[in-house]
Amino acid sequence: MELADQAVGFLLSFISISIFTYYTCWVIVLPFVDSDHFIQKFFLPQHYAIIIPVFAGVILLSFLSIFVGFVMLKSKQKAK
Repeated sequence: MELADQAVGFLLSFISISIFTYYTCWVIVLPFVDSDHFIQKFFLPQHYAIIIPVFAGVILLSFLSIFVGFVMLKSKQKAK
């Protein structure tokens, strides 16, 4: 079981570092690269750099609020 936990932890760390590196290059480095450079093919247009994280944050907060609401309702039902 410990080996499986380590593998999952490594995979999650690798995915997180990959996303962070991609986003950092996209937002910080790419504006200084010419628009006809071949590296531009690997990235979405710049306005998505704001839209995607905002959309993901709204979805995360929505699911978190729904989860907290369900927990509060279940704890209220147990108290009765």
